[in-house]
Amino acid sequence: MDSNSSVRFFDAQFQRQVREAEFRLNPFEQAALPYLRGRVLDYGCGLGNLAVAAAQRGCSVLALDASRTAIEHLRRVAEKGSLSLVAEEADLRTYELHEEFDTIVCIGLLMFLDCPAAFRQLRDIQSHVRPGGVAIINVLVEGTTYLDMFDPKGYCLFPRDEMHKRFLGWELLHSEYQDFPAPKEQVKSFLTLVAKRPQP
Repeated sequence: MDSNSSVRFFDAQFQRQVREAEFRLNPFEQAALPYLRGRVLDYGCGLGNLAVAAAQRGCSVLALDASRTAIEHLRRVAEKGSLSLVAEEADLRTYELHEEFDTIVCIGLLMFLDCPAAFRQLRDIQSHVRPGGVAIINVLVEGTTYLDMFDPKGYCLFPRDEMHKRFLGWELLHSEYQDFPAPKEQVKSFLTLVAKRPQP
């Protein structure tokens, strides 16, 4: 398991959310719901709320995260609900995909990798979306001032137009910038992008 400070930050948050039964979908997960179909990868699933919603809608789901707390919780939920959902603990800085998916969701993960790793993993995600399938990507972009959750040794705030450049040739289904207040009058600036891979 990756033991950097970002993983520890979220592991503590997930423990609190499990204790308090806080499992509602965040706004980015809600935006992803209409696009989920077929074989789904939730890459950086956190507690797996979206993965569970996908499985409940009939999708077959692989959910990956570096947090042991999150994965153990998700396995319990999947078993209790008899869901078509496999949850695996993984270091997503170096993880390599070995199958194609109809939908790959990567919400709130890539910015916690250093930029070379983030772009490498993004390329791997793109290459494992089936033709006609969809990638759903959510990242923090430049303009974000709240940095407390980052490992100071490596993170990536994306230039605001970077994702659009990297999805040239794909059909853009949704693109939205959103700013959210953060502690100490700081800001989190997000981009959520949904893109369909072209047919050959």
